[in-house]
Amino acid sequence: MENSKFDFLAQELDSLKAQGLYNAIRVLESAQGPWVSINGRRMLNLCANNYLGLITNEKIKESAKNAIDEFGVGAGAVRTIAGTLTLHEELEKKLALFKGAEDVILLQSGILANIATIPLVVGENDLIFSDELNHASIVDGCRLSKASIIRFRHLDMRDLNNKLEDYKDFSGRKLIVTDGVFSMDGDIALLPDIVEIANKYGAMTMVDDAHGEGVLGDHGRGILSHFHLEGKVDIDVGTLSKAFGVIGGYVAGTKVLIDYMRQRARPFLFSTPLSPADASALIAVTDLLKEDDSLVKKLWDNGNYIKSKFKTAGFNTGHSQTPITPVIIGDEKTTKEFSALLFEVGVFAQGIVAPTVPKGTARIRVMVSAAHSKEDIDFGVEKFIEVGKRLGVI
Repeated sequence: MENSKFDFLAQELDSLKAQGLYNAIRVLESAQGPWVSINGRRMLNLCANNYLGLITNEKIKESAKNAIDEFGVGAGAVRTIAGTLTLHEELEKKLALFKGAEDVILLQSGILANIATIPLVVGENDLIFSDELNHASIVDGCRLSKASIIRFRHLDMRDLNNKLEDYKDFSGRKLIVTDGVFSMDGDIALLPDIVEIANKYGAMTMVDDAHGEGVLGDHGRGILSHFHLEGKVDIDVGTLSKAFGVIGGYVAGTKVLIDYMRQRARPFLFSTPLSPADASALIAVTDLLKEDDSLVKKLWDNGNYIKSKFKTAGFNTGHSQTPITPVIIGDEKTTKEFSALLFEVGVFAQGIVAPTVPKGTARIRVMVSAAHSKEDIDFGVEKFIEVGKRLGVI
C-alpha cells in the first residue's frame, strides 16, 4: 500500500541519484580484512578503518570469546544501575594509563562521546570555536549544546586567534574543538598552536582523536603523544572502532571532568554499555599496543608506500600527513563511476562525495592497513591506474 505522506522522500532520493550522490551500500560476506567477499567475489579491501588489522587478530578474538563464557553476551543494564562490569572498569583504567590521563569514561561510540561531552562543558551562554572541517559528530555535539558556534578556517591559526581576540572580553565559557586527524584529507590538527592560543584567551581545548588512536604517537597513543601534549589538552575524545578494531568511544581527562560525566552524560546514563566481548577484546588491544608497536610501524610503511605509488602514477592525493590517502577526482558522478569500475576489477574502494566532503572535491578515500602486503598494494594501484586512464583522470 502506497503512503503518499513520504512522496517528498522519494523525490529527494531521485534527486540524490540524479546528482550522483546516492550511496549504494555494499554488504560484506566475510570478516573485515585486507581482502573481503562481496557478492561471492574476493575483493581487495581499500576502504575500511581497520588500520592495524586487529579485527581478526586471534588473541583479540580469544579474549572476546572468553568474556562471553564468563559474563554472557550483554551487560544487561545501564552503567549507573546494574550494567557496570569489572571489565568496563579494567578497560577504563588501562586506557587512562595508556593515554597518560587522570581518568577515562567509556561510551558506546565515538559519536556518542562527542555528543555526551560538548553539551556538558558549554551551554547557550557560551562560545565554541570549531574547525570548519570538523566531523559531523562534533558539529552535532556543538548544536546540542546551544552554545554559539564560531567556525574558523581549516587549520588556520591566525583566523582562530583573530576570532578569539574578537571575543577576548566575553564573560562566558569558551571551547576550542578540533579533529585530531581529519578523516577525509588525512591532515593533522596544529594542536600545539591551538593549546597556546587557548591558554592566551582562557579557552578550554577538546580534540577528537578518532583517526589518531593506534596511528599517531608512541605505540599509537594518539595525537597528544605525537605532540607531547599529555595533560595539556582538557578533553581527549577517541573511538575504539577504527585502529582498535572493536566498537565504542571514550573521553580522557581530569578526574573532575570524568566524574561529572558519570553523573550527567546522557549516553552514559540512558544506554546499555559495551558488551563483555567488546570490553574484553579492547583490554587485549590496549595490552597489545602497550607491549608492541610493530603494527603501527607497518601501517605507516604501507601508507607511505601507496602514496608514493599513486603520486608516481599522476593521481592527486591532496596533502595527507597520515596513512589516509585521498585520491581526489573532483566530479561526483565521475567519482561514483570510478568506484564502480574499481569494483568490477576486484578493488573495493568507495567514492566519497558531498555532503561528506565539499562539493567538487569528491574522492576515493584509500585506507591501507597493517594487514596489507606490498603485493596487495601493488595490485590495487595497478587497478587504479587502469580505471584512471579509462576515465581520463590520469
